[in-house]
Amino acid sequence: MTAVDPALVDLLVSAPVIAAPMAGGPSTPDLVAAAAASGAFGFLAGGYQTPRALADQIATTRRLTDRFGVNLFVPNPVPVDPVAFRGYANALESCAVPYGLDLAGSEIIEDDDGWQQKVDLLVSDPVPMVSFTFGVPDAGIVRALRRAGSVTAQTVTCAKEAVAAAEVGVDALVVQASAAGGHWGTLTPERPPEQLPLPELVRAVRAEVSLPVLAAGGLGAPADVKAVLGAGADAAVVGTVLLPSPESGASAVHKAAILGGGRGKPTMTHAFTGRPARALPNTFVARFDPIAPLGYPAIHHLTSPLRRAAARAGDPEMVNLWAGTAYRHASDSPVAAMLRWLSSDG
Repeated sequence: MTAVDPALVDLLVSAPVIAAPMAGGPSTPDLVAAAAASGAFGFLAGGYQTPRALADQIATTRRLTDRFGVNLFVPNPVPVDPVAFRGYANALESCAVPYGLDLAGSEIIEDDDGWQQKVDLLVSDPVPMVSFTFGVPDAGIVRALRRAGSVTAQTVTCAKEAVAAAEVGVDALVVQASAAGGHWGTLTPERPPEQLPLPELVRAVRAEVSLPVLAAGGLGAPADVKAVLGAGADAAVVGTVLLPSPESGASAVHKAAILGGGRGKPTMTHAFTGRPARALPNTFVARFDPIAPLGYPAIHHLTSPLRRAAARAGDPEMVNLWAGTAYRHASDSPVAAMLRWLSSDG
């Protein structure tokens, strides 16, 4: 396998704090460029975008900075039970009707998020770093991206997953605790691993694998960053605390919910997408999490029209208000200011 220059790996993890990829709109070229301008590093989120839209976003980002990465969702489907899917679609109908939607008639959609086309794009038009979430890619894909000059990183949520990632030849690990906002990147959503505090998880991974570690999940203050660096991480990865920033593309209703700070402790739910994800409590979670089936991406596609309509209407009760456990540290400060604060002595 062609080796990526170790100096490049060191460069990309040299910033103590990294801006996480946040799919669905928050991770804009402006956010990524602001992270780079502050001396940090940021990721575009390739998930849920078409290959053409991702290519356009990469081109826009390149006009602003040459220091960024792209995250991809690796196909790792959780098949949905058709009967459970139909029952869930019917249950959602009462919430969908006010928005003119017919979710009861929805078909099951099982796609791969344009996986191969996005890989081909990044091989032919490489970026400094490519990270993977939800599944571990084939070793041949890792080799192709590394030959193209990209550093590769795999999201893992336990030591066993870290070993599997190392075996396919990735250059670094994104060690993600369940305290993270949005999707928990476990490779086995139907059998999630033990939920550990991030410093403990970093130490567990370090005991098994010697790759560089980027630590993510529940980080909101300088003390949190110091704790994971002290546990052996090479850098800290933050997402939720950047959501309300002016550079973020998060919806107005999502930003307001984060800044409001009054919704209580974020909870793990699979009601929105069929995979475990951490979100602020709202009516949707309370009502539908007890009856939602596992099934990704089918449940994601089922609820997407309702979530989009509710966001446009400014209704926080039907929106996936992704948030990590440290969300109360978030502010509407610019990204660069927040990253500098997180990197400071507090």
